[in-house]
Amino acid sequence: MLTKGDDYPLHQTPEPMAVSGGNRNFYDRYFFNGYAADGSVFFAAALGVYPQLDIMDAAFCVSIDGKQYNLRASKRMSSERLDLTVGPIRIEIVEPLQQLRLIISDNDGPVTADVTLTTRHNPIEEPRFIRREGPRLMMDYTRLTQNGDWAGEIAVDGTAIDVAGCRGTRDRSWGIRPIGAAESQPPPAGAFPQFWWLWTPLNFNDHCCFFHSNDDGEGAPWNRRGVVDNIGGTALEFEPKDIDFSYHSGSRRIKQASLQTGNGSLTITPRTGDQSLTFYMSGLGYMHPEWGHGMDHGALEVAHDVIDLNPEPAIDMTTIHIQALSDAVLVVDGQEHHGMGIVEQLFVGPHKTSGLTGIMDPAS
Repeated sequence: MLTKGDDYPLHQTPEPMAVSGGNRNFYDRYFFNGYAADGSVFFAAALGVYPQLDIMDAAFCVSIDGKQYNLRASKRMSSERLDLTVGPIRIEIVEPLQQLRLIISDNDGPVTADVTLTTRHNPIEEPRFIRREGPRLMMDYTRLTQNGDWAGEIAVDGTAIDVAGCRGTRDRSWGIRPIGAAESQPPPAGAFPQFWWLWTPLNFNDHCCFFHSNDDGEGAPWNRRGVVDNIGGTALEFEPKDIDFSYHSGSRRIKQASLQTGNGSLTITPRTGDQSLTFYMSGLGYMHPEWGHGMDHGALEVAHDVIDLNPEPAIDMTTIHIQALSDAVLVVDGQEHHGMGIVEQLFVGPHKTSGLTGIMDPAS
């Protein structure tokens, strides 16, 4: 089962590169987002490789003028993991850890693109995520994260959008998490009984900042870390004991979050009003009922749709996982810095310390 990958000195087991251990849920994934400072456009992309399922899928989404345009594609990859092309969606690694290019070629949908991300700092390796439901391993993966600057052009319905000046984030993660068709015998507590996830990559002129937390149902963190990167200088890691945050009443969406960083503080406020923008991660396949990650759509399938960006949608599995465009204030050694980024949030099940109960019950 030899592939092009076997000609690179990357082997870590005696197996060919096409083989990735024995767990059918092994995955290898790219994620990107980008946004204009005035909130006029937000775009995101993802590409996932699932070697044990022999499937590769990808998506590219653009949110503009109150609508989110979603392009999705899936293929059977014949064990060739280095061909990062799925239908009209392609990723090019121009320079590893420095520059990556996204190309969306002509297709039956309204969106095309040719955009390049140049990273602003060295990659951040987040702590390894390991989570079990009882005796069953549900997650075991590593992620690197970088912020960057975009260049190039996106077209929506024939209207060109120059993304110069847009900033954003890219990540790479690999390991084990639930993918593909649902298991025939899920854990007794259910396949998704509780998951509280907060991720906040932020861009400032001279700094980049990240913070994330995975909490259990009691509100205690099982994976939490933050980094303040002084671009061109040092990077400070921190792990605050507490996050002071609030929800919008009647929802599960963050209103504001603040925390201590070790040499200062960070306050993040998702935007409201004319510059607000909420991106639905279901556009990229997250918890999508048909285009979930690793689902088999045959040799090659391409699909697209357009959804309205309703500011207050019903709470369900397609709208609970979002990225909200946010403003941020970072204080470092007494100096205040203003920037922006996103607050990614996925809150399923209870979170005792913040008052969430039930599977989807909104905050009071």
